[in-house]
Amino acid sequence: MSDRPPVARRSPAEGSLRDRLPDFPWDRLAPYKQTAAAHPDGLVDLSVGTPVDPVPELIQKALTDAADSPGYPTVWGTPELRDAITGWVERRLGARDVTHRHVLPVVGSKELVAWLPTQLGLGPGDRVAYPRLAYPTYEVGARLARADHEAYDDPTELDPAGLRLLWLNSPSNPTGRVLAKDELTRIVAWAREHGVLLFSDECYLELGWEADPVSVLHPDVNGGSYDGIVAVHSLSKRSNLAGYRAAFLAGDPEVLGPLLEIRKHGGMMTSAPTQAATVAALGDDAHVREQRERYAARREVLREALLKHGFRIEHSEASLYLWATRDESCWDTVAHLAELGILVAPGDFYGPAGERFVRVALTATDERIRAAAQRLTSA
Repeated sequence: MSDRPPVARRSPAEGSLRDRLPDFPWDRLAPYKQTAAAHPDGLVDLSVGTPVDPVPELIQKALTDAADSPGYPTVWGTPELRDAITGWVERRLGARDVTHRHVLPVVGSKELVAWLPTQLGLGPGDRVAYPRLAYPTYEVGARLARADHEAYDDPTELDPAGLRLLWLNSPSNPTGRVLAKDELTRIVAWAREHGVLLFSDECYLELGWEADPVSVLHPDVNGGSYDGIVAVHSLSKRSNLAGYRAAFLAGDPEVLGPLLEIRKHGGMMTSAPTQAATVAALGDDAHVREQRERYAARREVLREALLKHGFRIEHSEASLYLWATRDESCWDTVAHLAELGILVAPGDFYGPAGERFVRVALTATDERIRAAAQRLTSA
């Protein structure tokens, strides 16, 4: 028998992709969720912005009608899907002269955000920039590509050298801040002047409360040209389709064309039933208005209760969240609310600048929102 020590085997993932990523932040909420769930009246989970209302019937019907889809779908989508996207972009966003070459369906917006730098060919020495308070997947995407990443307050103050991808997010997740039209116009002009590719995450655009969000695809912003700009849109929130993974890009065909080819090789196809459901969703505005009314009512109840409880709310003029603070550590606030059976997201999930805020989602049933409000006002 050999007296050599056994050879340590490495996991296939060790030293590779996993090591480039931070710890998954939501795992840190587990003990607070356990505390909140022990409340006599049950948990009110306002931490994750996942829809809880039913998928509209016309969308469900479109999905089931397309259930007999034995063949592979295309990455580019059906002509009907591309017609639906181009029509919606022009009708809702005010875009002009949008063709099939200007749009591309994706398998939910999160996979696009996470893998975009890699699909663009970015790597060491390239830089990706995103807002100071931001959805953490922007940073994850840069890390996966081994690119450098940088947070900003004003993107036009960035050093453009080596800056290959600039993310905007309006309305913002987590703060609900909306970039005004003149601010968007200034940023688009700066990005073009310095040859920086601009992607605008506009997934909450139809959920403006105290502001009317504008897309970078609007001609007042881009001067009638889509050169160097792409908008990202999702049906998860506006149509309750988070479970369907339905989203799309619209903008510069010189950017979308190469992405299409890469995604063909990677098999990044939206399922055929989901494509049919997306056509139905984009063709109907009534269900979007109804869902907006639900969220507006929940927002009013929750906002009033938080203010009465001693919170200050900043921004929050759009999106599905209230950006709230008691001027203390976000984790102290999370612990305090957990004792009331309410779970929220700590602000430092979205960057160090959020360390004294919490993000409170509106995505709970009317009954659970009322329960949270009652606990806050009676505590």
